[in-house]
Amino acid sequence: MAVEAVGASGLVVGADISLAMMNAASACASSATFRAVATNGEALAFRDASFDAVICQLGLMFFPHPDRGLAEARRVLRPGGCVAVCVIAAPERVPMWGILAESLSRRLPDQASALNLSFALADVARLKEMFGVVGFREIRVQRERREGIIDSFDEYWAPIEAGTGQIPQAYLALPQESRRAVKDEVRERLSRFEVAGRLVMSAEMLIVAGRV
Repeated sequence: MAVEAVGASGLVVGADISLAMMNAASACASSATFRAVATNGEALAFRDASFDAVICQLGLMFFPHPDRGLAEARRVLRPGGCVAVCVIAAPERVPMWGILAESLSRRLPDQASALNLSFALADVARLKEMFGVVGFREIRVQRERREGIIDSFDEYWAPIEAGTGQIPQAYLALPQESRRAVKDEVRERLSRFEVAGRLVMSAEMLIVAGRV
């Protein structure tokens, strides 16, 4: 979408700390106006005032120090440039992930913080303060809610059994009996979203924007 927005005269630079992620992005986005760079979001490998806009999609909450990531975004922006960050709202606003994280956290209390990292920036007041402290202005927060349909609970559960992601990995590390208990609990709690055998699920995101 960013490549389409900048047109033939612009340039989009994809940045991620994972080289594998950047290799995958390069393979998917075969455009002359796209470049992939493996770099730490808290220490971007770009000169000051290099970009007109910075977008961070569902990543900032996983930064060890999100404020440093925002400070780096501001550093690389030109005067008048803008930033937009999308993060996941509170767990109850995203039941397809929140319920599983809660169930696992009760069984793995020592991993609770890591299991709930997805929701670490769900506090709107904290987000606005972070943006202001690093020097952004015209800060605004917008809630975006999207609804989708999953054909069955088994379809929803398949990626978890496949170990796709941090939370599924924690699930697979449990003893078999505990895994069965987690699955049964999540199935029961998600049943209220079931319509004609399908899961009708919603997810809420917070989009925070600011300007230099």
